[in-house]
This record gives sequence, structure tokens and C-alpha cells, in this order.
Amino acid sequence: MNEPIEQFIIWLAVERGLSTNYQLSTRHSLETFAAWLPAHAQVTEFSGVEPGHITAYLAWRKRAGLASASIKLEAVAIRILFRFLLARKVLTRNPAENLAIPRIEGYLPETLNAPEVERLLESVSETDPLGLRDRAMLELLYASGLRVSELCNVRLEGLDLDEGMIRVTGKGNKTRLIPVGSKACAAIKRYLETERPTLVAPRTGAEIFLSVRGKKLTPQRIWQLIKQYAARAGLESNVYPHLLRHSFATHLLGGGADLRVIQEMLGHADISTTQIYTHVDRTHLKAVHKKFHPRA
Repeated sequence: MNEPIEQFIIWLAVERGLSTNYQLSTRHSLETFAAWLPAHAQVTEFSGVEPGHITAYLAWRKRAGLASASIKLEAVAIRILFRFLLARKVLTRNPAENLAIPRIEGYLPETLNAPEVERLLESVSETDPLGLRDRAMLELLYASGLRVSELCNVRLEGLDLDEGMIRVTGKGNKTRLIPVGSKACAAIKRYLETERPTLVAPRTGAEIFLSVRGKKLTPQRIWQLIKQYAARAGLESNVYPHLLRHSFATHLLGGGADLRVIQEMLGHADISTTQIYTHVDRTHLKAVHKKFHPRA
């Protein structure tokens, strides 16, 4: 069953242009399913899979403690795999045709309020080693709502400080232009003029944010830095890079920004993904009403 999975992953990469992380996640899901089939269902080829095998596998994953959201992703991966194999005439029937995708409960993303974001940003002293870089990095994360992977890969040629715009490549290899606030532009300019030249090494690329070795920063390193500055700022909540993206969207919506504009800046393919922030804002409105209205 390895060969059909390999063909499917290549199709995801070449035809669909999906990210490396998505390809790795999907491969892991399908290889786990393929390993389960002979051990629990005595099936050694995808042509022998029955609908009951798929539901039994998902139930097995649930008993193993896999989160509902992860089970849904696995179900989607299995369903798309069998559609792919049927379209390529590798199979003559689709055992996942009527597979019900598990529903998961909606959740509200965590956010920082404006004073907490300010504390986080002000916790970075530009006089510290690499302080200019880290301040510019945090300012940009919050100013433009970038994903951490986008921040790692953003390049000098994609930045226009005069216009206050940045070009990033997001999920599905899709490119978008996002405004950059004046404070973030000023912080980036100080970093580019003063600190980045000292980090450049012989094989340094055009990425904006560099490590001490002249390489582009990794998501793991950015995660560590944000944890460090959150602790310095005395923030008790769990602070991580994506939290600044959530805060960016929520604060824009709270300030009156149009949902379609926020969708464009976040790079969401479907506005239903962006609509979760309307629930966050509604929660805030209810909290304010309950606190201040005399008959709440």
C-alpha cells in the first residue's frame, strides 16, 4: 500500500500545491491507516478495504485518545485518497464514498487584549543582543497577522517599507499582500539598517529575519523567543506565535474592519474560517454587557 500513498502525496504536492507540513501530516495519517489494516482487518491492499474497516479504524484511533479534530483530518485524508485512487482507476469502487466526516465542537481562539500585546512588545529591549530583530519580528507578527511559517520565509524583495506593504506566500503556495503598520515599519527599518548586516554570512539568503549563524529563523526558535518575552512581560496566559495572529484578527474586527478584508489579510480560502472571530467579538460584547449593564 506504500506505492499508492506515495503517488497520492506527489499529487498533493504537484497538482494541488499543498504545503510540505500538510503533505507530511497526510502521509503519517495514511501510513498509520495502512499499518492498521493488515494487523486488525487482515487487509493487505486498498482494493480489499470495506466501509466498515474505515469506521473501525477511526473508532480505534478515538479509543487511543486522538483528539476529535485530528480524527476529522484523518477521515478527510482517507476519503480523498480513495477518491484519488478511483479517479486513477487503481480501484473500481470507493469504500469511503459514504464516509461521514466526524463533527467537532467549535472553539473560540485564545487572544491577548491590547494592553497585553503592548506589554509583550515592550518586553523586548532594543539594546539587548538581537533586540532589534526580535522587536521587529513581534511587531510584524501582530501588525500583519502572519503565520509563523510565513514570518520565517518572508524575504527582502517582498517588503516595501515606503508603501507599508509586505508580500508573503502562505498555504497552498498562495501569495498575498498585507499592510504593515507604521510602528512595525519603523522597527523593521531599524533592524535592517543596524542589526541584520551583522548577521549576514557568506551563504545567507534573502530572508528578513536571520539567526546568529546567518540562516533564516525556524518556527521552533520563534516559539522559544515568544515564550521568553511573555515570561519577561509577566503574561500568565499561554503565549505562542499564532496567538498574535488571533489577536490581530480579533482587534481588527473589534475596531470595525470588514470581515472580507480580514479574510484577505489572513489568507483564508473560506470566509467561514474567518467567521470564528465574530464569535470572539460577540463573547467580548456579552462580557462587557454583563459587567456594566444594571440589569444584565
